[in-house]
Amino acid sequence: MGQWGNGAMGQWGNVESPCMSLEALSLSALTLGFLHGLGADHLMAIAALSVAGPVDRRQARVVRTAVGFACGHTLVLGAGVAAAVAFGLVLPAAVSSGAERVGGAILVTLGMAGCWSVISGRAYSHIHSDAAGRAHWHLHLGGQRAHAGGHAHSFVPTAMGAVFAISSLRALMLLQPFGAGAGTLALPALLLLIALFGLGILLSMSIFGVLLARVLSIRAVEQFGQMAAGLVAIASIGLGMYWILT
Repeated sequence: MGQWGNGAMGQWGNVESPCMSLEALSLSALTLGFLHGLGADHLMAIAALSVAGPVDRRQARVVRTAVGFACGHTLVLGAGVAAAVAFGLVLPAAVSSGAERVGGAILVTLGMAGCWSVISGRAYSHIHSDAAGRAHWHLHLGGQRAHAGGHAHSFVPTAMGAVFAISSLRALMLLQPFGAGAGTLALPALLLLIALFGLGILLSMSIFGVLLARVLSIRAVEQFGQMAAGLVAIASIGLGMYWILT
């Protein structure tokens, strides 16, 4: 989320020279995608979705949340660029700007839900295995004793990743991260750059998920699990308010 190249997201590089080799362009696209995935709003959303809930199998839940968020984010960006290249469609600037405020509101909501879960203990997440033995993460509202055995498959992290991609979609549809020369590339080369950009996002968010899972598995953190969840919730509210106000 956020404008490409602003201070809140870090300084973005551009591929300025149309004469750069395809190898250099590919490396740049992968690097830009990796940096994009490390945006503060992305990482905070993943942390806010992951930190609440029981410690049991927390590492698997955190990594699954990060990967799901990254997949939703990448799919929306990829679909937007494909529409721009194939049909000349570009997302209006007003939609992109509004999406930043929506993303901020989501962070505030996640933070408030996290605070409520810490105070009341009535919002919690957990992992269960389906008949095929595959594990799935779920968020539940209500007391854990009232939790029924049945589950509906949750795509919350993927949906969140998709929503957070909208604010960056216009810039990518205009190929701004890759510089003015990107518009002169052949379609296969351009699609390769977009695929590498998406791969960079998936890599950085997945690595963050692994690192976060390791941090949360440290015994000292487990012992202060509610405090850690509360800190993440407060940070989520603060960052969300920043995006809304600025």
